[in-house]
Amino acid sequence: MKYNIRGENIEVTGSIRDYVQKKIGKLERYFDTPPTSDVHVNLSVYNDEQKIEVTIPMTNLLLRAEEQHIDLYAAIDLVVDKLERQIRKYKTKVNRRYRQNGAAKHVFAELEKEPPEDDVESDEIEIVKTKRFDLKPMDSEEAVLQMDMLGHTFYVFTNSISGDTNVVYRRNDGRYGIIEPNS
Repeated sequence: MKYNIRGENIEVTGSIRDYVQKKIGKLERYFDTPPTSDVHVNLSVYNDEQKIEVTIPMTNLLLRAEEQHIDLYAAIDLVVDKLERQIRKYKTKVNRRYRQNGAAKHVFAELEKEPPEDDVESDEIEIVKTKRFDLKPMDSEEAVLQMDMLGHTFYVFTNSISGDTNVVYRRNDGRYGIIEPNS
């Protein structure tokens, strides 16, 4: 894996770079052949809060995780744990699919020690509630006001100008975004 490590409001020292490469490099044990993709790591510091974002684009799979902590090294450890959980979850799904289809190909390497049962996240998706409502035609500003009044982080509405179904959402930085379908 090739590492692209950037820092915002922080200087990426040799020891930080080595620690990131050592920790993320441990993920290679989950694959039969080490991925040849680039590993994009973004380190940032805001108000004594250390944040790390890791993106590993691969064929048929995008691994991405982010973590915040007051200690940068702890944040790195936590983000690697998240990535390991994603890989184990995906590995379970892929191997189950191949077993069901009778294929012998395995994307991931077999590990000698399986993780404890309570450490593996369920790959079953359970929908526990369904909401139905009429979409009122409105502009994006009114949708943001409706979202804020409800105390939600997103709001689905019909765009009064285009007639399409749109979603407004609150971003992590406190600003707003809108999701529109391709025409």
